[in-house]
Amino acid sequence: MRKIRFIALILVPTLLVGIFITYALATEREVTAASAADAKTLFDSQCAKCHGKDGRSKTTRGKVSHARDLTAAEWQNEVSDERIFNSISNGKGKMPAFKKKLTDEQVDALAAYVRRFRR
Repeated sequence: MRKIRFIALILVPTLLVGIFITYALATEREVTAASAADAKTLFDSQCAKCHGKDGRSKTTRGKVSHARDLTAAEWQNEVSDERIFNSISNGKGKMPAFKKKLTDEQVDALAAYVRRFRR
């Protein structure tokens, strides 16, 4: 009888931890997928006016404001994620600041989305 209790005391918590970890990982993947979709929606609504949906800044607004080509390999290789985050939050040159409009999580998602334009 003692063996069964001992096994139950070890096995049940182990199973519960395993279930929790599996659930947490599945939820994280869903959040990541949702964040990517949200980032695209945010980019299309807030950034594409100047940077274009393809990130190349070939829009009229982009040409007039000299918006950065987000696909430029040299820039992508030189710029840090922190700098992209700060530029989105605080603005840069003619680019407006978004820190009052977007949460830090949204800015993080946008910064990650900008990295997808790398050629």
